[in-house]
Amino acid sequence: MSRIDDAVRRILRVKFVMGLFEKPFADETYVDHVGSQAHRDLAREAVRRSLVLLKNGENADEPVLPLPKNASRILVAGTHANNLGYQCGGWSIAWQGLSGNNLTAGTTILSGISAAVDPTTEIVFSQNPDKAFVSSNNFSYAIVVVGEFPYAELDGDNTNLTIPEPGGRTISTVCGQVKCVVLIVSGRPLVVQPYLDQIDALVAAWLPGTEGAGVADVLFGDYGFAGKLPRTWFKTVDQLPMNVGDDRYDPLFPFGFGLTTKAVSNVTVG
Repeated sequence: MSRIDDAVRRILRVKFVMGLFEKPFADETYVDHVGSQAHRDLAREAVRRSLVLLKNGENADEPVLPLPKNASRILVAGTHANNLGYQCGGWSIAWQGLSGNNLTAGTTILSGISAAVDPTTEIVFSQNPDKAFVSSNNFSYAIVVVGEFPYAELDGDNTNLTIPEPGGRTISTVCGQVKCVVLIVSGRPLVVQPYLDQIDALVAAWLPGTEGAGVADVLFGDYGFAGKLPRTWFKTVDQLPMNVGDDRYDPLFPFGFGLTTKAVSNVTVG
């Protein structure tokens, strides 16, 4: 009880200093500025800085990212490629989050990609394509965007932490046919090891919110990858809990890991 009393005293002290008991409601003078272009630009920057590049080709001499903007035809696939609600996650508009693109203003990852590439590049979106479709369309490369569906609190409890289907099947189908970049949209690390050998480049995109264009900014080299893992990325859930310093610390990607790239003026198909 003494520790609780101490914590409460400190909280109350800050509230008194801030005058919250005299003026308990927020000042609404600038409420019309919320969601302004300046705010969205800052949110887009936060997306760029938070992306973590986990894999970039088989070796440093042959990186996959950044991607060329002038490719003839690009496949964009996956449940999370064109869904603003999935990008935002839980506690967005509704408690458990929502699905769809009519919830709030913003850009999906797909729309960000479409705006970033050369006008002559054809973007083909298929949420869950089959092998025949992928193999018959002569794609230059594919961008697969999959991940968790929105959740909050107990509804997010998960004992296996695998990529929800059809995400795994989409990765296997697409990456088995064409060079692919996989983006994981999630609030936490997920089990990716079963697919890692098939994936040419892997990015932890976390929950980019309304500014999906920030993802495209980095994929195509307008900005470099700079993000680092804020927690250990495990191989299997059997390893959990896993923390730096554990005797059997054997992660897929360690705490603080993150490959980097440099911004480039333009990447073109040779």
